[in-house]
This record gives sequence, structure tokens and C-alpha cells, in this order.
Amino acid sequence: MISSMTGYGKSVVQEKDLLIECEIKSLNGRFLDISLKSPRSLYHKELEIRDKIKSRIKRGKIFLTISVTKAGIEDKFPKLDPNGVKFALQILKEIKKTSKLQNKISLSDLLGFQNFFFEENGNDFSDYFYLVEKAIDSAVDDLEKMRSAEGKQLENDLRERIKLIEGSLEKIEKLRKDSITEYFVKVKERARMLVRDILDNPERLNTELALLADRYDITEECVRLRSHIKLFFDTINNSEDAGRKLNFIIQEMNREANTINSKTISAEISHQGILIKEELEKIREQIQNIE
Repeated sequence: MISSMTGYGKSVVQEKDLLIECEIKSLNGRFLDISLKSPRSLYHKELEIRDKIKSRIKRGKIFLTISVTKAGIEDKFPKLDPNGVKFALQILKEIKKTSKLQNKISLSDLLGFQNFFFEENGNDFSDYFYLVEKAIDSAVDDLEKMRSAEGKQLENDLRERIKLIEGSLEKIEKLRKDSITEYFVKVKERARMLVRDILDNPERLNTELALLADRYDITEECVRLRSHIKLFFDTINNSEDAGRKLNFIIQEMNREANTINSKTISAEISHQGILIKEELEKIREQIQNIE
């Protein structure tokens, strides 16, 4: 079953005076790109959080926001250390004096040294990090429900479009033999008109015409295109990483459709080939939203 790359999930986990909220949003993306926003006190757990997301999601732009509230106070900012601010300001003054700068020290200059004037958070998050993991898992579950629902809609649309392509392919296969025969007859008649003594060597004429007709035979392309269609359905049904594989299959199907159009001398076959390419382009756009 395929999954969309767009979706949204949210979870809330509470234990005693601790409240953890997690929101996750995903958008289309060729690779997995995780943007994480969390309390400062969870910075040292960032790699673990990212690994957890990677274990659940393969592709897309992921935006994960985690907030922690303890005893009604959200754990957003660490406590300000006045002595640290004074120390940072003193350093800036010494830099200004040494470099003989005339500019006034601004707040933005001071914020460049913010590591000096924020106290380290004293909370030991290892004791309740399992709650953060639980919140993340729950939010991802919520996200996956939405992505799966949208993926089902995409799958239905893709199946219908592939059926249209199959219909065009069936028409091409029916027209193929008649097209080659018709072409063979036309070329033979033209040759008879242009070469007066051609009747003296009819076998040579038929051989040359057969070789010429073979150049326009699209049997192999039709067989390969039908094989790609089967692989497309197999991938939808069984692949966990369907997006990349389907994109590759569509490229191969488009290549066969191009070859059919370039080889055929039948206007009707060419028309069906164009319809196939139109559906392939629509499918290609839909596949960009599949994980």
C-alpha cells in the first residue's frame, strides 16, 4: 500500500505535572529532510529524535515541534544569569577597545554571546524522555493515518490511469499487424510503379520490403510496455518505498511510448501513443506525492 508524503499529526502525553505536546507536518520532498523545533533542554536528545523519525518515515520534508510544560510552566527558555550577561558585555567592551571601534554595543552584538548568560537547565530529561518518545510515536501514528488515507486516493487514481494506458496499448496491438501489412502493400505498389523491371526479381523485392517493414514493427515495445504495467501494479501492491520505484517505471514506460510513436506509420497508433504519454505525465505528477 502506498503512502502520501503530505499530512499532519498531533499528540498530547501527560503524566502527573508533566505535559508533552508534539506536532508533526510533512510535505513533498525528494529525500528525507527533518526540521526540529524543541525546548533547549531536549537539544542533547536531538539525534535520538531524528533517528526515531527516520525509522518511521522514508521521504518528505518533516516539521516536528515538541513542547514541554511542567507544573504549568512551558519549558521554552532557560533562566537568565545576570552575571553571565555582565561577563559577555565586558568581553564586548574589551573587543571594542582593542580593535578601536567607535560603534556602540547593540543588543544583537550581545546576543552573539548568549551561551554565557543563560543558565543550564537542571532538569534530568533522561527520566521522562520515554514520554517524549511516546508523544512522537503517537503524533507519527496520527500523521500516518492521514498519509495512508491520501495515499489510497492516489493509488485509486493511478490504477485508473494505468487502465487507460492499457486500453490504448490494446488498441495499438490490434492495429499493429494491419498497419505493417498496409505499409508493406503501399511500398510494394510504389516500387512497382517506379521500377519497371521489378517483376523480374519479385523475391528480392519481397525480402527488401520485409526488412523495411520490420523497422516499423513495434511488437517488442508493446511487450515491454505491458511488462512495465505489470511491474507498476506489483510495486503499488508490495513495495514499501514505492515513490522512487514508480518514478523509474514511469520513465521506462515513457521511453517505450516515445519509441512506438517514432516507429509507427499509423496515424491511429500515433494517436493512441500520444494518449498514453498524456496519462503518463499525469501519473508522474501524482507520484511526486508518494513516499
